Amino acid sequence: MSEFPVRVDVQQRILLLRGERVLIDSDLAGLYGVTTKRFNEQVKRNLERFPVDFMFQLTVEEKAEVVAKCDHLARLKFSPHLPRVFTEHGAIMAASVLNSPRAVEMSVFVVRAFVRLRQMLVEHSKLAARLDELEARVASHDNSLSTLVATIRQMATPPANPSRQIGFVVDPKEKKQ
Repeated sequence: MSEFPVRVDVQQRILLLRGERVLIDSDLAGLYGVTTKRFNEQVKRNLERFPVDFMFQLTVEEKAEVVAKCDHLARLKFSPHLPRVFTEHGAIMAASVLNSPRAVEMSVFVVRAFVRLRQMLVEHSKLAARLDELEARVASHDNSLSTLVATIRQMATPPANPSRQIGFVVDPKEKKQ
Protein backbone atom coordinates (compact mmCIF):
# COMPACT_ATOMS: atom_id res chain seq x y z
CA MET A 1 0.00 0.00 0.00
CA SER A 2 1.27 3.46 -0.87
CA GLU A 3 1.48 5.53 2.31
CA PHE A 4 0.71 9.20 1.95
CA PRO A 5 2.30 11.22 4.74
CA VAL A 6 -0.67 12.93 6.36
CA ARG A 7 1.66 15.67 7.59
CA VAL A 8 2.33 16.66 3.99
CA ASP A 9 0.02 19.46 3.05
CA VAL A 10 -2.42 18.28 0.39
CA GLN A 11 -2.22 21.76 -1.09
CA GLN A 12 1.38 21.08 -2.14
CA ARG A 13 0.27 18.05 -4.16
CA ILE A 14 -2.27 19.97 -6.22
CA LEU A 15 -1.01 20.60 -9.74
CA LEU A 16 -2.19 22.97 -12.47
CA LEU A 17 -2.74 21.08 -15.73
CA ARG A 18 -4.85 22.13 -18.72
CA GLY A 19 -6.06 25.09 -16.71
CA GLU A 20 -7.44 22.84 -13.95
CA ARG A 21 -6.20 22.26 -10.41
CA VAL A 22 -5.81 18.51 -10.07
CA LEU A 23 -4.41 15.70 -7.90
CA ILE A 24 -2.60 12.79 -9.52
CA ASP A 25 -3.98 9.26 -9.00
CA SER A 26 -1.03 7.99 -6.95
CA ASP A 27 -1.29 10.93 -4.54
CA LEU A 28 -5.03 10.40 -4.11
CA ALA A 29 -4.54 6.66 -3.61
CA GLY A 30 -1.95 7.30 -0.90
CA LEU A 31 -4.15 9.89 0.71
CA TYR A 32 -7.12 7.53 0.75
CA GLY A 33 -5.01 4.66 2.08
CA VAL A 34 -5.09 2.29 -0.90
CA THR A 35 -2.60 1.27 -3.56
CA THR A 36 -2.63 3.13 -6.85
CA LYS A 37 -3.55 -0.15 -8.59
CA ARG A 38 -6.60 -0.68 -6.34
CA PHE A 39 -7.56 2.97 -6.70
CA ASN A 40 -7.46 2.82 -10.50
CA GLU A 41 -9.38 -0.48 -10.52
CA GLN A 42 -12.24 1.17 -8.65
CA VAL A 43 -12.17 4.17 -10.98
CA LYS A 44 -12.29 1.88 -14.06
CA ARG A 45 -15.27 0.02 -12.60
CA ASN A 46 -17.10 3.31 -12.16
CA LEU A 47 -16.01 5.33 -15.21
CA GLU A 48 -19.52 6.72 -15.69
CA ARG A 49 -19.01 8.68 -12.46
CA PHE A 50 -15.93 10.45 -13.83
CA PRO A 51 -16.72 12.77 -16.75
CA VAL A 52 -13.85 14.76 -18.30
CA ASP A 53 -14.37 17.67 -15.91
CA PHE A 54 -13.78 15.26 -12.97
CA MET A 55 -10.85 13.24 -14.34
CA PHE A 56 -8.57 12.96 -17.36
CA GLN A 57 -5.51 10.97 -18.36
CA LEU A 58 -2.19 12.73 -18.90
CA THR A 59 -0.47 12.77 -22.27
CA VAL A 60 3.14 11.56 -22.58
CA GLU A 61 4.32 15.19 -22.65
CA GLU A 62 2.28 16.13 -19.58
CA LYS A 63 3.59 13.10 -17.70
CA ALA A 64 7.18 14.07 -18.51
CA GLU A 65 6.52 17.65 -17.37
CA VAL A 66 4.92 16.51 -14.10
CA VAL A 67 7.77 14.07 -13.36
CA ALA A 68 10.35 16.80 -14.06
CA LYS A 69 8.64 19.39 -11.85
CA CYS A 70 7.55 17.20 -8.92
CA ASP A 71 10.27 15.30 -7.05
CA HIS A 72 7.77 13.06 -5.28
CA LEU A 73 6.55 11.76 -8.66
CA ALA A 74 9.96 10.58 -9.90
CA ARG A 75 8.78 6.96 -9.54
CA LEU A 76 6.38 7.59 -12.45
CA LYS A 77 9.24 8.25 -14.86
CA PHE A 78 9.64 4.61 -15.87
CA SER A 79 6.01 3.58 -15.47
CA PRO A 80 4.47 2.39 -18.74
CA HIS A 81 1.07 3.77 -17.68
CA LEU A 82 -0.13 7.30 -18.14
CA PRO A 83 -1.48 8.55 -14.81
CA ARG A 84 -4.96 9.92 -14.31
CA VAL A 85 -5.55 13.23 -12.60
CA PHE A 86 -8.63 14.27 -10.67
CA THR A 87 -10.19 17.68 -10.20
CA GLU A 88 -11.75 18.65 -6.89
CA HIS A 89 -15.05 17.02 -7.85
CA GLY A 90 -13.26 13.93 -9.16
CA ALA A 91 -11.34 13.54 -5.91
CA ILE A 92 -14.58 13.61 -3.94
CA MET A 93 -16.20 11.15 -6.34
CA ALA A 94 -13.19 8.84 -5.94
CA ALA A 95 -13.68 8.89 -2.17
CA SER A 96 -17.29 7.82 -2.63
CA VAL A 97 -16.30 5.05 -5.05
CA LEU A 98 -13.72 3.70 -2.58
CA ASN A 99 -16.27 3.97 0.20
CA SER A 100 -13.77 3.41 3.00
CA PRO A 101 -13.85 5.42 6.24
CA ARG A 102 -10.36 6.77 5.57
CA ALA A 103 -11.32 7.86 2.03
CA VAL A 104 -14.36 9.72 3.33
CA GLU A 105 -12.31 11.34 6.12
CA MET A 106 -9.47 12.39 3.81
CA SER A 107 -11.84 13.77 1.18
CA VAL A 108 -12.61 16.56 3.64
CA PHE A 109 -8.92 17.50 3.67
CA VAL A 110 -8.85 17.47 -0.13
CA VAL A 111 -11.88 19.75 -0.38
CA ARG A 112 -10.36 22.16 2.16
CA ALA A 113 -7.08 22.25 0.24
CA PHE A 114 -8.88 23.12 -3.01
CA VAL A 115 -10.91 25.80 -1.21
CA ARG A 116 -7.74 27.35 0.30
CA LEU A 117 -6.15 27.47 -3.14
CA ARG A 118 -9.25 29.14 -4.56
CA GLN A 119 -9.15 31.76 -1.78
CA MET A 120 -5.46 32.39 -2.38
CA LEU A 121 -6.12 32.93 -6.09
CA VAL A 122 -8.90 35.42 -5.30
CA GLU A 123 -6.59 37.34 -2.94
CA HIS A 124 -3.82 37.22 -5.52
CA SER A 125 -6.07 38.61 -8.23
CA LYS A 126 -7.24 41.42 -5.91
CA LEU A 127 -3.62 42.30 -5.16
CA ALA A 128 -2.72 42.21 -8.85
CA ALA A 129 -5.63 44.54 -9.69
CA ARG A 130 -4.56 46.95 -6.95
CA LEU A 131 -0.98 46.97 -8.25
CA ASP A 132 -2.21 47.66 -11.78
CA GLU A 133 -4.26 50.58 -10.44
CA LEU A 134 -1.26 52.00 -8.56
CA GLU A 135 0.98 51.60 -11.60
CA ALA A 136 -1.51 53.50 -13.78
CA ARG A 137 -1.76 56.26 -11.18
CA VAL A 138 2.04 56.60 -10.93
CA ALA A 139 2.35 56.68 -14.72
CA SER A 140 -0.24 59.46 -14.82
CA HIS A 141 1.68 61.41 -12.16
CA ASP A 142 4.94 60.87 -14.05
CA ASN A 143 3.44 62.39 -17.20
CA SER A 144 2.12 65.38 -15.23
CA LEU A 145 5.46 65.93 -13.52
CA SER A 146 7.34 65.70 -16.82
CA THR A 147 5.05 68.34 -18.33
CA LEU A 148 5.49 70.58 -15.28
CA VAL A 149 9.31 70.31 -15.33
CA ALA A 150 9.42 71.06 -19.07
CA THR A 151 7.24 74.16 -18.55
CA ILE A 152 9.45 75.43 -15.71
CA ARG A 153 12.60 74.93 -17.79
CA GLN A 154 11.02 76.78 -20.68
CA MET A 155 10.11 79.70 -18.42
CA ALA A 156 13.60 79.79 -16.84
CA THR A 157 15.41 79.92 -20.17
CA PRO A 158 15.83 83.47 -21.50
CA PRO A 159 14.46 84.05 -24.96
CA ALA A 160 16.95 83.86 -27.86
CA ASN A 161 16.23 87.39 -29.19
CA PRO A 162 15.13 89.72 -26.45
CA SER A 163 12.14 91.86 -27.19
CA ARG A 164 11.89 95.56 -26.50
CA GLN A 165 12.56 96.47 -22.89
CA ILE A 166 9.80 97.91 -20.80
CA GLY A 167 10.38 100.91 -18.59
CA PHE A 168 12.63 104.04 -18.63
CA VAL A 169 15.55 103.50 -20.93
CA VAL A 170 18.57 105.78 -21.10
CA ASP A 171 20.44 105.98 -24.34
CA PRO A 172 24.15 105.71 -23.46
CA LYS A 173 25.05 107.87 -26.48
CA GLU A 174 23.31 110.88 -25.09
CA LYS A 175 25.46 113.23 -23.07
CA LYS A 176 24.46 114.24 -19.69
CA GLN A 177 23.82 117.91 -19.29
